[in-house]
Amino acid sequence: MKLFIKPKASSLLTTVNNFLTEQDIKAYLVGGFVRDVLLRRDTADIDIAVAADAVETAPRVASAIGGRFVLLDEVNRVGRVVVVDKEASWEGRWQLDFSTFQDSIEQDLARRDFTIDAIAVDLGELTEGYADVHLIDPFSGWADLQHGVIRTVSETAFQSDAARLLRAVRLAAELGFKLDTQTEALVQRNCHLLAGVAGERVREELLRLLAASQSQRFLPYLDDLGLVTAIIPELAQAKAVKQPKEHFWDVFDHSIETAIAVDFVLHEGAWQYANDEALAMAPWSEVLAQHFAQEVSSGSTRRSLLKLAALLHDVAKPQTKAIGEDGRMHFLGHAKLGAAIAVDILERLRFSGKEVKLVEVMVREHLRPGQMGQGGFPTHRAIYRYFRDTGEAGINILFLGLADHLATRGAQLNLAQWQEHAQMVEYILAQHFEQQRLVVPAKLVDGHDLIKIFDLSPGPRIGQLLEAVREAQASGEVATREEALAYLRDRLVTEAR
Repeated sequence: MKLFIKPKASSLLTTVNNFLTEQDIKAYLVGGFVRDVLLRRDTADIDIAVAADAVETAPRVASAIGGRFVLLDEVNRVGRVVVVDKEASWEGRWQLDFSTFQDSIEQDLARRDFTIDAIAVDLGELTEGYADVHLIDPFSGWADLQHGVIRTVSETAFQSDAARLLRAVRLAAELGFKLDTQTEALVQRNCHLLAGVAGERVREELLRLLAASQSQRFLPYLDDLGLVTAIIPELAQAKAVKQPKEHFWDVFDHSIETAIAVDFVLHEGAWQYANDEALAMAPWSEVLAQHFAQEVSSGSTRRSLLKLAALLHDVAKPQTKAIGEDGRMHFLGHAKLGAAIAVDILERLRFSGKEVKLVEVMVREHLRPGQMGQGGFPTHRAIYRYFRDTGEAGINILFLGLADHLATRGAQLNLAQWQEHAQMVEYILAQHFEQQRLVVPAKLVDGHDLIKIFDLSPGPRIGQLLEAVREAQASGEVATREEALAYLRDRLVTEAR
């Protein structure tokens, strides 16, 4: 069949093939690269199977093309070559994963995960532009690509590598495909095996799944397959835990719906009980879009971590549920305890310290915006203190609150109440951006001023007074150095009385 590979990728592959041919090494393009080329999807990740020791071959390839070698799997003999070149004809960043195959390429394909990844092309058949190639496709992967189906190569695929359980759903989400019924049954039967997968591999698949914009379809499906509680066993306790009457769902389903609603409020997907009118009421801008698209750590963004925090924000409700003397249901302390549980979960899954901290603050402070807005719009000082305490998580928590609101009311959503909540968030954001403008460029006084002018001694008190000035500056009480000094003078006199 005709296969089209874009010029930059074609040029790189031609160079690699020429080197391997000189070394008398037979090589095949396999896996995700072939799949993506057949689907006309851009990719910089290239999988190459070689009839040689890949861990010995890949470093030589790296040296020949100016790349960097990374050992991926010494036992199974898998190596990576990372190429970053701004001058060669294949300009860009490329990642070539070399694996070792023995006997025949067909036997190698038989050990792969899904039929759509079990297709190979002889590297030597490629030429620039369109090339007539022979697809090595013993498991009808091309037919499954055409029909949008994820199907395992064998019944033991998940037993061989349990990370494939998550990968199956992630591929379906990214490609808009669906699992065939036999593969679904295999996932459900083997979901418990996920507990034995290294945390960093689960993290990678989970983040890629959360990055997909079809949460309304795939998060409930992930639960139907038994994978949500396989990844996060702590959430199993939340199932069937009832909530007060204003809640439409139990704790577990509310958590799933909150994560789905995050996509809605971030303009990334639909939500079943809200329409465009409700979406138009919520704050949004290019600045906010850029904020949530910002990378936090390798593979994660503010958006994907917000969805993860949404999934975990009520994880401690089962442990804190109680009926008070007033006969009402309470979950006192669930945010604080939930933050500690979230830290344990994310550390187990090998999230970075920065990722863990961001999710921890989002879970711990997720009730704060609602408390701050009781009795009308919060004061300038309250807004300043909120962002001072929540730091980089502040904006995320406001949108977690919006998603939480939707997932609380469900089909009982009151548009007037929703509009009131959305307007409060918009007000807080506007005040925050204005406070940033006022505070960040102009430092009105410093520690030396306090020591020299007010005859104070160095120590923690200096930092407390400088923070008080910043707060007064953010709230609009002081705008000049003279006003800041007068504010400090009055404060010190009052404290001395």
